[in-house]
Amino acid sequence: MTGPNRHYVLAAGGTGGHIIPAFALATELERRGHHVALITDERGAAIPGKPDFLPAHVLPAGRFGKNPIQWIKGLRAVLKGRSMALRLFESFQPSAVIGFGGYPALPALLASTSAKIPSVVHEQNAVLGRVNRLLAGRVQAIATAYPEIERLADKHRDKVALVGNPVRSEVLQLREEPFPAFTEDGLLRVLVTGGSQGARVLSEVVPDGLAMLQPALRARLQITQQCRPEDIDAVRKRYADHDIPAELGTYFEDMASRLADAHLFIGRAGASTIAELTAVGRPAILIPLPIATDDHQSFNTKEVAKAGGARMIRQEQFTAKELAKQIQAMAQKPQTLATAAHAAWNCGRPKAAQDLADLVESFGGDAMMDVIRVGANNARGATQGAAVGQGAAKESAQ
Repeated sequence: MTGPNRHYVLAAGGTGGHIIPAFALATELERRGHHVALITDERGAAIPGKPDFLPAHVLPAGRFGKNPIQWIKGLRAVLKGRSMALRLFESFQPSAVIGFGGYPALPALLASTSAKIPSVVHEQNAVLGRVNRLLAGRVQAIATAYPEIERLADKHRDKVALVGNPVRSEVLQLREEPFPAFTEDGLLRVLVTGGSQGARVLSEVVPDGLAMLQPALRARLQITQQCRPEDIDAVRKRYADHDIPAELGTYFEDMASRLADAHLFIGRAGASTIAELTAVGRPAILIPLPIATDDHQSFNTKEVAKAGGARMIRQEQFTAKELAKQIQAMAQKPQTLATAAHAAWNCGRPKAAQDLADLVESFGGDAMMDVIRVGANNARGATQGAAVGQGAAKESAQ
């Protein structure tokens, strides 16, 4: 039972971390028979993977840096974007607006408040982002990816619904595949990625760290590493000097299949990365980006590291010697890696898109139909969403 068709607007900042979960929710809502539109900026509209059915509306958003002069320019852009969003709402008439963080989501969510349209924000990280913090008091629900969220005011905790972080379908399909066989004398396949902001330190440290492994383990290495274009030649030389076989590239289109083959991941601790690692069940050594806002990548590692599915090394401690020590501890015995993989798998929330859609559907429709639908789906986190929705209904009635 899916109930009547409705219209929903998704608003997301112009990075993959914000946009990819929005794409996943849009796909799930469209599957349920609803109509969906996207509000973002020019960067977000250019990110590959947007479903064909999803129209993208580019609105000005503005940014607020440390310079007060920029605030005036940013505020003007936000107000202009808010006016444009209100015009879109008049024609599209959404039942709810869902924000995924980032400044491009701000105008649409402000417009939803002005138009008295229910709104939900989804936080991908373990620290509530700036825009989501700003709007926490205005929205009806706060969907989270982690059970513990920093920078969330106590007065807003009753709005929280734990749903997880939606991942790409091609990655989610790997969840039921077994961890690739890893034996005493078999290959150890290592996948290394770092993103545009963080690949350089990995390029400098990882080859030398792998070279410091005990000879019996080092001889079994097979490396796949994503590098910056300006670093790739130097990294290739490092691996050649160490006589370690490595496939290098600036971008891998088949990242899902490479993740499926990997025994160990080394890289940053972005929300999407951890969501994919836990969806598939892959052990990891995570190096949080030190300049990430509010150090959110360090907090992102807490759940999976505590469970035993990953190890975290802060960048100031990320040396070749420390990396070799951690790899040796994880991969010296095949069962150690398999156990870590299972621990990571247990942290996955494969129904994140469905649970988020259940939460979203609990706003702007007939209350009894939503209770029936949430009960029928029985998805993890959906009962929390229903409770939040009922609380919001009471507030609006008072």
